[in-house]
Amino acid sequence: MSRFKSDLLEKINSRRAVVGVVGMGYVGLPLTIEFVNAGFNVVGFDIDSRKVGKLNSGQSYIKHIPGEKIERMHTSGQFSATAEFSEIARADAVIICVPTPLTQHREPDMSYITSTAKTIAPFLRQGQIVTLESTTYPGTTAEVLKPILERDSGLNIGIDFFLAYSPEREDPNNPDFATSTIPKVVGADDGASREIAESLYDSIIEKIVPVSSAATAEATKLVENIFRSVNIAMVNELKVIFTKMGIDIWEVVNAAKTKPFGYMPFYPGPGLGGHCIPIDPFYLTWKAREFDTTTRFIELAGEINTTMPSYVLHKTMEALNEKKIPMNGASILLVGLAYKKNVDDLRESPSFELWKLFESKGAEVEYYDPHCQEVPSLREHLKYRGRRSIHVDTSRSFDAVVISTAHDDVDHAKIASMGKCVVDCRNALPNDFPNLTKA
Repeated sequence: MSRFKSDLLEKINSRRAVVGVVGMGYVGLPLTIEFVNAGFNVVGFDIDSRKVGKLNSGQSYIKHIPGEKIERMHTSGQFSATAEFSEIARADAVIICVPTPLTQHREPDMSYITSTAKTIAPFLRQGQIVTLESTTYPGTTAEVLKPILERDSGLNIGIDFFLAYSPEREDPNNPDFATSTIPKVVGADDGASREIAESLYDSIIEKIVPVSSAATAEATKLVENIFRSVNIAMVNELKVIFTKMGIDIWEVVNAAKTKPFGYMPFYPGPGLGGHCIPIDPFYLTWKAREFDTTTRFIELAGEINTTMPSYVLHKTMEALNEKKIPMNGASILLVGLAYKKNVDDLRESPSFELWKLFESKGAEVEYYDPHCQEVPSLREHLKYRGRRSIHVDTSRSFDAVVISTAHDDVDHAKIASMGKCVVDCRNALPNDFPNLTKA
């Protein structure tokens, strides 16, 4: 066993290792909290000075992460946040949790990973481990991250320092699973790196799932999200078919899920949202082309899911037509802006696509979402920055109320009463609700 490996393992096992987490978002912040709770000293890195300031003041900026957790972490003396990446040299373990979006041509955008690698590499030293958690295509750790780190640091992986991949599996505000209870897949291309990464994550997570390589771990994450994308596409397609037959897809799925084996329920919606399912499958589609292979299931699922906002637009126009109200000039209340219920996460939310489609047809759109009181600056939706959620006032009237995201703390019957017609994309209302159209 090399001295660097044995020293690092001893630091991790004794909780003397300093952990650096790059990216204080929906993945990095929960991970930071777990390491602090386990007794580690943690440095949080982020280029957003607003986040750094809030964290160093003990404040949360993510709705489902209570401020009390950040305050406890802040007052423990074990945590500090910074935008100064020279502090990477202090860390024994560096965990990268940065975005991996798609370009406008639906190809992987590696800019966050490459820029992070170039930023931290000059400050790396012997005896550290770097792990990547960002979802990406198989080969990223070995083909993109490793060359930059070795070139710009002058160090050798597996000898001077160590490198692993462990995909994030966060599900914000899931009542049944937290960061520490979700099994953690860990892969690396050399035995020393894998052993150290396992030890690091084993200190905060109940079950570790080691795999043979970084690429295998990268592929595992893609398979998880492709599985969901394909099955959601199937149920969205069935929704369209069964609606024409006069059959309620929600009733069908709820009946089918009573089978205790061989079936797993998936539910339709107005489109895909979040940082995983709308994006991750196309990482494999892009990589597969390198091997002269097509990904027909993935691409077909993508086609079906991306048509759902247009389907909701069509159903809304039909509902308005029944009331003899043209879409051009109609007032529409969009209920739910977050990509899923009970969170304030707006990433890739289909609600924005609905908003754009309604406006493209001349409608006047407002929104209601108690979890997202104001639209922040979003790269893809800058035109909506600063728009604010309405207050529920049943004396107001809209031509259509469209339920895009159904938060548990919203009285959907009350807010739907504000509409001359109601389009429900989430089965939030009973089938006998007045003027109801399901989409």
